[in-house]
Amino acid sequence: MKKKICIAAFLLIATNMAVAQINYAEKLAETIMNTYKDSMVVKKYASHLEQDNQIKPGQTVEDAQKNRPAVWNYEMGVVLTGFERLAQISGNNKYYDYTKKILDHFITADGDIRTFVMEEYNLDNIPTGRQLLHLYQRTKEEKYKTAATLLYKQMAWQPRNKIGGYWHKLKYPTQMWLDGLYMAEPFVTEYAVMFGDTKKLDDIVNQFVWMEKYSRDAKTGLLYHGWDESKLQKWANPKTGVSPEFWSRAMGWYIMGLVDVLDYLPATYKRRAELIAILKRLSAALVKFQDTKEGVWWQVTNKANQELNYLESSGSAMFVYGLAKAVRKGYLSKAYLPAITNGYNGLIKNFVRVDVDGNVHYINAVAGAGLGGIPYRDGTYEYYVKEPRRDDDLKAIGPFMQACIEYNALVKGK
Repeated sequence: MKKKICIAAFLLIATNMAVAQINYAEKLAETIMNTYKDSMVVKKYASHLEQDNQIKPGQTVEDAQKNRPAVWNYEMGVVLTGFERLAQISGNNKYYDYTKKILDHFITADGDIRTFVMEEYNLDNIPTGRQLLHLYQRTKEEKYKTAATLLYKQMAWQPRNKIGGYWHKLKYPTQMWLDGLYMAEPFVTEYAVMFGDTKKLDDIVNQFVWMEKYSRDAKTGLLYHGWDESKLQKWANPKTGVSPEFWSRAMGWYIMGLVDVLDYLPATYKRRAELIAILKRLSAALVKFQDTKEGVWWQVTNKANQELNYLESSGSAMFVYGLAKAVRKGYLSKAYLPAITNGYNGLIKNFVRVDVDGNVHYINAVAGAGLGGIPYRDGTYEYYVKEPRRDDDLKAIGPFMQACIEYNALVKGK
């Protein structure tokens, strides 16, 4: 009885917060539309600018970011997924119109994708395909279907390791990263179901199963960022192949991938239960490392209050989104409601700011993190906590918008 009363109390508090949450999502959408009026130029990671020789002698990273052309990128897809959800619940077509305007910069009349290079075999190029599918459904314009099919074809040729898991990129051989499960699988699942390629579903589930099998830590239940099947990378544990630390945003990508893929798997598909079981294991582990005072999560998940570690906004938003959606859909019990409410409140308290002009901002996201590459990223604690941070980062705003919307739906029982 006490447990039921506690949950009811949290629901009452949550209901009072829901209107504000949707308002924050709308306000952040306005921030994005005002910042990227005509096209969405995604800021590159400093390490990628160095890798691609895009920082000239004497230039700062900020200078190198200026006047860069817009390129096909996963961050667009992440934030535009938030726009699509906002359009659905608000009925306001301006969010659809904005999505179409941004993507029409890239899609040619015959369905080619400007700046997309399939031969990179980069899973990060796939997520924005979800918007192409939805634009095709909405407009019936063949160019969107053709462009989406191009991305689907990449997945047919994507390199795999010996067990069958996708390499994260061609230049990262034998490596599976948690990030890749969000980057590829929601799009692949939706495309496969939409166009009747249901034989693909087992492979989709296998990607999640293999990632958990080889990256899960038995003691904490958390998932390491990456796994190198060859165990040859400097960052890879010589016995297990896993990277050294638990990075919150990496697990955030993974849990968002899980709940989004479950949206499209048919209810009668026999292996849905495997993904729900993985979701339950990961969710149980994540709430153990939630900061009880602030309600959010640390950049290096299991090392709260250690020197240079900090409360990080993108991973925290992803966790709240994943947990809230999982409860709303019935994958998790309502016992998670207090943690979700604490998480929502923590997102607003710690990361939402309003400037003097009334514009809403979402702050303190790690700009980026990865493994290997040039300059070499060793995946150590020092690496993760010293990576630059960024405000109004698309990888953080998109999940936060979705968390707001999902929370509202949860507390309203939709």
